[in-house]
Amino acid sequence: MNRGDDGATIHTAEHEFPLPERRLFLAHFIIAFFALFLGAVAGLLQGISRTGLIVLPAAIGYYQLLTLHGIMLAYVFTTFTIVGFLLLGTAKTTGGTFTPPERRLAWGGYVLMLAGVALDAVAILTNEATVLYTFYPPMRAMPIFYIGVFLVLFGSWLPGGTIFAAYRRWKKAHPDAPSPLFAYMSVATYILWLIATLGVLFELAFMLIPWSLGWMKTINVGAARTFFWFFGHPVVYFWLLPAYIYWYVNIPRMIKGKIFSNLLPRLTFVLFILYSIPVGLHHQFGDPGIEPIWKFIQATLTFFVVIPTLLTAFAVIAMFEEAGRGQGATRPFEWIKKLPWKDARFLAPVVGMLFFIPGGAGGIINASYQLNQVVHNTLWLPGHFHLTLATTVILTYIAITFWAIPSLTGRTYTPQANRAANLVVVLWSTGMLFMSTAMHVLGVLGEPRRTAYTDYAGADVVESWVFWRALMGSGAVFLFLGIVVYLGVIVYLMMYAPQAERVVEFPIGDVRDKAPPPPPILERWGLWVAIVGALILIAYTWPIVELLTQTKNGAPPLRSW
Repeated sequence: MNRGDDGATIHTAEHEFPLPERRLFLAHFIIAFFALFLGAVAGLLQGISRTGLIVLPAAIGYYQLLTLHGIMLAYVFTTFTIVGFLLLGTAKTTGGTFTPPERRLAWGGYVLMLAGVALDAVAILTNEATVLYTFYPPMRAMPIFYIGVFLVLFGSWLPGGTIFAAYRRWKKAHPDAPSPLFAYMSVATYILWLIATLGVLFELAFMLIPWSLGWMKTINVGAARTFFWFFGHPVVYFWLLPAYIYWYVNIPRMIKGKIFSNLLPRLTFVLFILYSIPVGLHHQFGDPGIEPIWKFIQATLTFFVVIPTLLTAFAVIAMFEEAGRGQGATRPFEWIKKLPWKDARFLAPVVGMLFFIPGGAGGIINASYQLNQVVHNTLWLPGHFHLTLATTVILTYIAITFWAIPSLTGRTYTPQANRAANLVVVLWSTGMLFMSTAMHVLGVLGEPRRTAYTDYAGADVVESWVFWRALMGSGAVFLFLGIVVYLGVIVYLMMYAPQAERVVEFPIGDVRDKAPPPPPILERWGLWVAIVGALILIAYTWPIVELLTQTKNGAPPLRSW
């Protein structure tokens, strides 16, 4: 094992994770794969029934599938993948292993999250929790559903403690040095996550769980929705930031380049902490009980997120160009040809980056006070969601696992595996191009979201939807085939690929020599948490006070399925 001073891994190509770490990381990825399969099956059935291609059996409800799809993919698959990835990279860059207490803390979180997944699966599959992934009251699920979601979210806090402890341990050994970039970004991601989940955990612990147990006869719907969206928007960045980590830190080594800047990635992640949390009201433009001025303020704050996004675009493209020129490119844009386009571990995230361009443009429309009113309750919204999370993020997660699984199993990422992986990228991007395009067009044409298939009693407008509905359904088929091939590659890499003759690298890039060191203020976490706390108080205090005091009579429970 090649280490730097005091156990800090520097040149990491020959690092092999100890068995306890390999078991911990693989345990998280395996649950993520099962959740992905369940969510994909639900998504396929939902997609082709939503377009009228099939009629679901009476025992399976469309909204039940929609709930399973959302919970398994938006909560379970993402959270287990993110935790496994952040633990893996943090361990590697802070000494190569965790201490036993750090490892036990991570396992404790895993157990809580797994218990929560089991409870949610039972509740959804028995059709006692068909409340969708947002679980808006007054629709009420059985108590174990809310308890399960609480366990998944709260359980995910514990691996954050592991990451914080490893980061502190490294900083104690290197008080004057910038922290490893991967570890720094993991800490920033978890700070965002801990703050964001406070809203939904409060909603679950003090509103939804007591209400579902019958301890409260009514519930304040407006307050519950606001606590959810305090969490519901920054969770998008919890999904996205690990993808950014892969772009910034992992890709450079595989393209024979170096990390362009040691400052920009850190600044980017600090800005995401500041800008991504006090903005949830832009999801509630149509909600009563919140004064328009507060919606406008949070809509304005939402647009500041474009700053770290553009910083990332600049740094990543600069890294690509510098790597290509380092391999002999001299003419304008010749560097593009030098990049490893045939390697799915590079191709997948770059395709995701390209999809993120229209996804971001659609996000500007969603966050605009007036334009949002046109598209908010239409299929435009899930079309946008599938461009960002289901394309940019998932394609990057796919690339992450194509590196992580061989490095943890000691098996070779063979040319055959890479060809199949490239097929995954083609199937997934084609399916998403079909489905998301159709959703956006249908949204503009006025088709509502969160509705099962209907012909609206033969209304004339439905005729204009027929082609786009069929395109959306065909996209769902391509996406499912992509998931099947992907999971086949994963099984191959875990069990059947040939054993590698040398240690399989999990790539961590080095910062280029000319990059200036980051200022120490970027590691003063207390300062940044205090600033975001102040922004949250400004953005949310009065709206929350209004919602909690102006409603005397709450809503009784409702079962709509």
